[in-house]
Amino acid sequence: MKKVIYALILPLVVISGIVFAKRDIKNDTPKKPITKSSCTAQWGDERKAWEATPEGIKFKEWEASPAGQKVLSGAKKIRPHISDSTNMEAVITSLSLPPGSRLGFGMMVRIDGEDYIVTFQPEKSQLEQLQSLKVDDKIIIKSHAVSYAPKYSYPIVACVYAEKEGKMIYKRIFPNGGC
Repeated sequence: MKKVIYALILPLVVISGIVFAKRDIKNDTPKKPITKSSCTAQWGDERKAWEATPEGIKFKEWEASPAGQKVLSGAKKIRPHISDSTNMEAVITSLSLPPGSRLGFGMMVRIDGEDYIVTFQPEKSQLEQLQSLKVDDKIIIKSHAVSYAPKYSYPIVACVYAEKEGKMIYKRIFPNGGC
């Protein structure tokens, strides 16, 4: 009786091993070389067309100006922190944004000797903690993006996480469904 059971189990084990092995082979996809997509080329064409417009020409002139160079160098200085998503120590220099700003809730900070605008998209529950901050407070921030515009004399850092004295005071909550 034991021989019959072993005789039935052995082919079952062998067949299941073969089935699993074939499944693993099918799941492996060959790596394809990455090629430039048509949308990347299209984006480049659209950018060149925009640069020929009056707004694009003004932007290029701003980038070449001393004020534009100062903003671009400030953005370049923190770009490694942004791409690596590492902590940046910031000292709050002003609780308000420059006059005429349309960036929502934010404040001015100094990171590594440079001034930046830090913007937040707080939920109502987080607003109280952010409003409790004072000038000269030291905070730790993380960001996913730094941007700039001719309207502003400082690079704009979009904050995704902030903490003060080891306690989280802000964490960006992304909407459901992506962006």
